Amino acid sequence: MTEVNKKMTRKEKIAAGVEKKPNRKKAYAEALKLKKQENIGATLRNYPTSPRKMRYIVDQIRGKAISDALNILKFTTRIGANDVAKLVLSAVNNVVTQNEKTSVDELFIREIFVDQSRTLKRFRPAPQGRAYRIRKRSNHISVILGTKTSNE
Repeated sequence: MTEVNKKMTRKEKIAAGVEKKPNRKKAYAEALKLKKQENIGATLRNYPTSPRKMRYIVDQIRGKAISDALNILKFTTRIGANDVAKLVLSAVNNVVTQNEKTSVDELFIREIFVDQSRTLKRFRPAPQGRAYRIRKRSNHISVILGTKTSNE
């Protein structure tokens, strides 16, 4: 006769040698770790300029080679250009120290983006005893570099 399919208990599974299902959270966390290790770059946190102003600078250098990006930043008159140039140089140093085989000529800016950070709220006196709120915005800038030889 046919056997009735019944669920196996934990002890029966261990005795039969059935493998346990992988933990999805752990597998996902490990995949994120590997992805993070591939993306080498640098971040600048809490820079006191509004994200809107900083995105203007960042959009000019996205996808460019490192030397081109640094030349663009050198001649940009916007206020955060020097600090973005320092950030790009820091990211280059991070990549070169981790992978000694890569040269600076192969690198380009794969991703660069600006996120909004904290906003300091201040008040300015206004006519008739009122107060106007002033928002002093700040941002986070992240740079991820890639190599021209890899297929991307």
